[in-house]
Amino acid sequence: MEAVKILEKPATINWDYDEEADVLYLSIGDPRPALGMDVGEGVILRYDEKHKEVVGVTLIGLRAKLLKELAEEKAA
Repeated sequence: MEAVKILEKPATINWDYDEEADVLYLSIGDPRPALGMDVGEGVILRYDEKHKEVVGVTLIGLRAKLLKELAEEKAA
């Protein structure tokens, strides 16, 4: 099995939050074309096949999940 680079201390992490869609986009370094891999629970890994490295993460429904967790903690 070939090695996959997960994270090697990037110079920058860029992010963008789409409030209307409730989606957080994180890019390791500058955003670039990549394959999206759904790993479940609203998490999409962005993978650069040419360089064999993870280049970003997309988190779907971030605000909704946070509010749900906070409500559950408060109820407990």
